[in-house]
Amino acid sequence: MIERTCILVKPDGVGQKRIGKVLDALETAGLKLVALKMTRLSADQAGQFYKEHHGKPFYEALVRFMTSAPLVATAWEGDGAIGLARSLMGATNSTAADPGTLRRAYGTDNRHNLVHGSDSTVSAKREIDFFFKPDELYSYGEKDWRTA
Repeated sequence: MIERTCILVKPDGVGQKRIGKVLDALETAGLKLVALKMTRLSADQAGQFYKEHHGKPFYEALVRFMTSAPLVATAWEGDGAIGLARSLMGATNSTAADPGTLRRAYGTDNRHNLVHGSDSTVSAKREIDFFFKPDELYSYGEKDWRTA
């Protein structure tokens, strides 16, 4: 089933100059990039994005981390995009992620783990809508740039 997913290259990934590694892994796996932007979240924006974690012990540190530097927001499309992207990312805790995953290769711990990825179609829609307006999303059709 064709899905869309939101992947963020977190501030640690931007700082380590790993944006290209993340994009390459997702494209190589067959996903199509539909939107991309670099931005820096305010505390209010980070709080809104991670509202489901409000009140949890790690919430304040997460908001501080996600506002500490720019991030790269992306939206991807493909068959089973959410599950595929999550398998490429690896476990949330980088030290527990499988070898060959992005988090194992470039993350350092549970928070500084390079990337965020949508965990369901519902969260993907909310997260993509958070970062992108509808006219900022590229729609793949029968014709694309190679045949235009």
